[in-house]
Amino acid sequence: MSSKAKATQHNDGRGEARGLRARPVLRTSLKLMTLGLAALALLGGPEQGEAAEAQTKVILNGETVPVYFNDGDSFRVLGGSYKDAKARLFGYNTLESYGAVHQWGDWTARELFVLAKMGTYNGRDGVWECETDGKTDTYGRILVWCPKLAEDQIRKGYAHVMSIDDNPGIPELVEAQKDAIAARRGIWAHGVPEFVLTSLHSKEEDVDGKGTYNRLVSSLDGHSVKWRHSTRYRECDKVCHYEYEVDAATVDEVLSAARSDAEISPYLAKLDDAAARSVILEFARFRHINREIPEDDRDALDALLTTWADAGRFGTQVEHESACMIHVPFQRRFGGGKAECLK
Repeated sequence: MSSKAKATQHNDGRGEARGLRARPVLRTSLKLMTLGLAALALLGGPEQGEAAEAQTKVILNGETVPVYFNDGDSFRVLGGSYKDAKARLFGYNTLESYGAVHQWGDWTARELFVLAKMGTYNGRDGVWECETDGKTDTYGRILVWCPKLAEDQIRKGYAHVMSIDDNPGIPELVEAQKDAIAARRGIWAHGVPEFVLTSLHSKEEDVDGKGTYNRLVSSLDGHSVKWRHSTRYRECDKVCHYEYEVDAATVDEVLSAARSDAEISPYLAKLDDAAARSVILEFARFRHINREIPEDDRDALDALLTTWADAGRFGTQVEHESACMIHVPFQRRFGGGKAECLK
């Protein structure tokens, strides 16, 4: 299996990690929140109840409408001009809330699951002004912009900035995230991965032959990276994005060799040394090609540099788990038939 798409069978859903000191007060709060969520589920409370039990007022295009927040970045419109529409709030992303599936740094997966739920409740706890032009995403959800909600979720550390392409996130949201990271709020309290793994797609999901990728989002400025792979994941596999150690001298040596290589040099020809070095460095550290290279050229350059890495051209590199997720097919995420690792 490629080092860029490693997966291990997940057994207990906890995803314990080591390396950073925990904050007792925050951990205690999360444990209490976990107990509360478990009690709600057992009693059949709002987590399993009707949307009417958790209606939130939203001013959508100037019209006051009730909505139901499914999680911290999406809701279903319950009235008004867009009644019954499903909405995806853009500019930011909250962690998946269907189970304990995220893990990085010194967090356990269960703790990040609690924070995902807190993002949902934070969305429900307010009156938000939003707007939409009715355009939809690939899942048929209308795209909605709620500026104060987006900033609030990010500043409290319940969400991270996200753009779906090479471009940085919305500047005001990037600044709010820098503030949250500096203060170690929410999801940033016990580790800040360079890239947050936000979605997983197994090989069999490639129904149109365009290839499969997982989405990585930069914690620095919110731009997205398509982590392309050809791996068929099993249910409850733990999939991790890895960071590799590399020293500066090796990066400089590889860059010099790449500038002289007949196959690789054309991809770097239009870049100055700083930009070209960033391409080599980012590949060495994360095994992907950054946005300095046009998207249509990335797969080819990735294949060439992967050959170099496999041949030891980047030296003996030690790898470390960065952001991880548990893979669960969509149809096994909810209801009585959900995957064992989500129970």
